[in-house]
Amino acid sequence: MINARMQEALNEQIKHELESGYLYLSVAAYFHSEGLDGMARWMRVQAHEEFNHAMKFFDHIKERAGRIELLALTKPKKEWSSPLDAFQDAYHHEQFITSKINALIELAAKEADFAVRPLLHWFVEEQIEEEASTSQVVQMLERIGSSGSGLVMLDRELGKRERE
Repeated sequence: MINARMQEALNEQIKHELESGYLYLSVAAYFHSEGLDGMARWMRVQAHEEFNHAMKFFDHIKERAGRIELLALTKPKKEWSSPLDAFQDAYHHEQFITSKINALIELAAKEADFAVRPLLHWFVEEQIEEEASTSQVVQMLERIGSSGSGLVMLDRELGKRERE
């Protein structure tokens, strides 16, 4: 059985993961409104991944006879000044999620919760990938600058992303 402090923290993480998905859907809507359907597709795939991440925590709590509590979500931002601004927000958000995973690891150590460690280790690896992928797009957008043709090419490339 999961202890109360860990259960509360994991329920909070479910909220963060769902808010991540909600944010990425909002970014996708922004990209669609800008005619950047490839970038929108990339963000929609990202949103789907985030919802799956929330379910990993959901299932972990359930499997350990805990109580799942769905917390209220914060309304996401809906406007960005540019694709670069949107991807920078995504990158910063992934850094925020990494900090939350790190805090969960610290709590698990303090609570001697050995059962949650494999799940959290998976998330450590996942966050390395999440930060790297968003950072890479930020770097490409910075290189592209105001080049319309570069933006079109990147949009086309990002549109190839498939769900895992």
